[in-house]
Amino acid sequence: MMDLKKTTAPVNTVTYDRNQVDEPTENIYEAISIISRRAEQINTEIKKELIDKLEEFATYNDSLEEIFENKEQIEVSKFYEKLPKPHALAVQEWLTDKIYFRHTEEEDAQ
Repeated sequence: MMDLKKTTAPVNTVTYDRNQVDEPTENIYEAISIISRRAEQINTEIKKELIDKLEEFATYNDSLEEIFENKEQIEVSKFYEKLPKPHALAVQEWLTDKIYFRHTEEEDAQ
């Protein structure tokens, strides 16, 4: 799991050098496909982490069968709302060589 508090991924839109993005694969479409898959993984991790943290603070009221939000839940939600988007985190990981990928077609052919 990544440390979301220490991320330096941009929160706003950034223009990247295409040559830098496709350098590891020499194919921009393959690079984007890998980044996209990683962004989906990051999104799933963040969503699971958020739900787990919110459930820690949940208080259930049996009479109304309703879940009341408290201040802790609101603070946790605000923290996650301010995070960079999963695609920005994935692009940052890609550009800093933190994403492992391999060509499965080449391995199958051998």
